Amino acid sequence: METNRQKKIGSLLQNDLVDILQGEVRKNGITNLIISVSKVNVTTDLSIAKVYLSIFPNEKAPELLNAIKTNTPLIKHDLAQRVKQQLRRVPNLMFYIDDSLEYIEKIDRALSDKENPIENRDLLEKRKKS
Repeated sequence: METNRQKKIGSLLQNDLVDILQGEVRKNGITNLIISVSKVNVTTDLSIAKVYLSIFPNEKAPELLNAIKTNTPLIKHDLAQRVKQQLRRVPNLMFYIDDSLEYIEKIDRALSDKENPIENRDLLEKRKKS
């Protein structure tokens, strides 16, 4: 259960990270790429922020995630400059791909398609008996 403080810090970080990441994309002249921060979860001791990214197109996600992880110290520094009035210490950033939209899309496709697992039981993965 997140406290109000964790939620406030999470949304503060989320807004600034969106600016930083989209600014980098624009600065490097990369077109046809959308990157957004879908959510930021901060640990109770405020030392780690888990940042979930949505990247479109999806094919570029792994490559972009690696680039972001490589540049985490620079991103953290930029973030520290922006939030120094609100936070004494910036949490360590951990970046992940948020695939929830992809997951929802996959379910939608499955239900609207011939591959509807409700109508065609053979498509369901068989549960292993333990």
